[in-house]
Amino acid sequence: MPHRAADTTPVIELRNVTKVYGHGEAEVRAMDGVDITIESGEFVAIMGPSGSGKSTAMNMIGCLDSPTSGEYLFNGVQVAKLSQDQRALLRRNYLGFVFQGFNLLARTTALENVELPMIYKGMPATERREKAREALAKVGLSGREHHDPSELSGGQQQRAAIARALAGNPQVILADEPTGNLDTKLSVEIMELLKDLNERDHITIVMVTHEEDMAAYAHRVIWMVDGKVERTGTPEEVFSHGRQSA
Repeated sequence: MPHRAADTTPVIELRNVTKVYGHGEAEVRAMDGVDITIESGEFVAIMGPSGSGKSTAMNMIGCLDSPTSGEYLFNGVQVAKLSQDQRALLRRNYLGFVFQGFNLLARTTALENVELPMIYKGMPATERREKAREALAKVGLSGREHHDPSELSGGQQQRAAIARALAGNPQVILADEPTGNLDTKLSVEIMELLKDLNERDHITIVMVTHEEDMAAYAHRVIWMVDGKVERTGTPEEVFSHGRQSA
């Protein structure tokens, strides 16, 4: 399995990656020669219009899909050379996932939701409960451990989802539209939390979003169009380019 990367090794590297669906006239090139490098400790936002390939890129990075051609390296290891079991271990031990819809189990407490991934790891009950409490405290949900999702606000539900991602001590958090179901105030709270986790715990964060004000929290924006990386840079550089082109 991939080990924790040395500082000189990118944690994520896509090399000339293509992803093709269908054949002939029905062929769709969701990714078309994509090169992406993400260093350990970065906070990166992947953006672009609908159909740009940003979600496909996120699925590729999360080992939920495989390239048609090209290479994906995680900590310098070619993911294509890993067995199916090894890829599952990579997802379980190195990646944490945060989704737009929270994906919390109803009628299950916040603590139990956070414990769930550690159950799959075979972690003893006492240890996983302690880690779940620590993760909930880290996202500001101490005292809410025994509330089920219906008793939590949208922002609190997303905090619980982030705690669930954190509990496994991931190297990378993959956040897919993490503020998509939240109002502006709660969105800012969640982005401040992700920024704090990145700065305090040095967790690499890769986020898909369509909102410029949310992407502004990232160190770097990767802007995709028609399955290609059109430009990359700081949020200011990328967004000013778009406004000048408009």
